[in-house]
Amino acid sequence: MTDPSMRANIRDVSDFYHDVANDTLPAVAFIRPYEGYAGHPADSSLSAYEDFVASVANAVISRRDLFADTAILVTLDEGGGYYDSGYIQPLDFFGDGTRIPLLVISPWVQAGKIDHTYYDHGSILKFIERNWGLPPLSGRSRDNLPNPLFSAANPYVPVNGPAIGDLMNL
Repeated sequence: MTDPSMRANIRDVSDFYHDVANDTLPAVAFIRPYEGYAGHPADSSLSAYEDFVASVANAVISRRDLFADTAILVTLDEGGGYYDSGYIQPLDFFGDGTRIPLLVISPWVQAGKIDHTYYDHGSILKFIERNWGLPPLSGRSRDNLPNPLFSAANPYVPVNGPAIGDLMNL
């Protein structure tokens, strides 16, 4: 990243813990674990990743005032394989990959809910834009796609595809 003003916003995970403790957490924060905690088989383990996620989540959950207005979105950068038994939409010129898990930790989410709406990583941006009333990032980004509509005959394949959800119905 060559733009110093953008680079200034990339901070260490220790800054996240400091911001939680000092009530200075920004409205949106993306946290990526160091490779040793990222859960990739080559240089990490799933238990290290789970411990990292638990540490981040527990830091926020332990602050009831902060957690009351927070949604923690936990996802992975890929599904880890080439096969998926579920429907894959032809979203755009990049295509879409295999499904990946998304865990939402928040008092605003219905406990134990499993949602089958079609989402991808662009859904997180779409959620941020909708939640804060922001315009889409660009005319070509997936966050411009409509929210999926489904038929009773097949609740997993959007009838208005390509479409991705905005996470607002969780």
